[in-house]
Amino acid sequence: MENAKQSQFRKALREVKNLPTFPGIVTKLTKMAEDPDTTTEQMGKIIGKDHILAAKLLKLVNSAFYGFPQKISSINSAIILLGFNVIKSLIISSSIFELMEAEDVELWEHSLGCAVVCSVLAKRLDVSDPEEVSTAGLIHDIGKVAVKMELRKEYEILQQMVHNKGISMLEAEREFIGIDHAEVGEWLAKRWNLPPKLVEPIACHHNPTGSKKESLTTSIVHFSDILIRGLGYGHGDDFWVPPLSKAAWQILNLNKSDLDEILEDVDEKLWDVKGFSLEIQSELENTISG
Repeated sequence: MENAKQSQFRKALREVKNLPTFPGIVTKLTKMAEDPDTTTEQMGKIIGKDHILAAKLLKLVNSAFYGFPQKISSINSAIILLGFNVIKSLIISSSIFELMEAEDVELWEHSLGCAVVCSVLAKRLDVSDPEEVSTAGLIHDIGKVAVKMELRKEYEILQQMVHNKGISMLEAEREFIGIDHAEVGEWLAKRWNLPPKLVEPIACHHNPTGSKKESLTTSIVHFSDILIRGLGYGHGDDFWVPPLSKAAWQILNLNKSDLDEILEDVDEKLWDVKGFSLEIQSELENTISG
């Protein structure tokens, strides 16, 4: 039964005041995308006007978790290769990632690592639009950023609970604030009008059986989250490896030899992502010292 304090936390998280404002460019691009006469060049021109945003997008697109064989040097090419849904998601999340980079590099690395595993799995399982699956992995913990930014004092208590009680952050969230980061992430994703292929994996990455339309993508994100935690690459506020859903494992239908090859592929790509993450940290340090 939710108490008055938990109702207050829920209200604060629903209203989300401390995260960056919804990027106005997304509203403009969404309207353009609904018009069948809109060209890729026109959309690229709008994004290109914001030089910082364009640079961030190209940096993300060229990172290891998308794994394109050639460097993508223009926004137009990125739109053609990734599709509007992925570009929109990256625009929305780029401002959030600035916070993650500044506030919690470990969570940022965990998110990047999860995206890498999602990319490897999606391509191995021959999923259509593997880039969307990678993006779902990249933003699956977006709710954690909201919890940390909106409930700073409570977040410190959550960390103490994790340490003192020996429980996961997920369990601490449910016990103390009466809601977990997956549900908060779902609210954010819906508020930003992200497609179901991204919303359901965010909402159900700890409970993949809750996914109705995107069970494969959700199972991939669920397993990727667990695998990257098991490899110790970054972390999501605690060092617990979540339990693997039997239903998700059956959907993925992987065997031991698959796993060996997946791990080898992931290990290789993580070196590239580590460089990407260190580059970001270096930029941050230069900004702070400058």
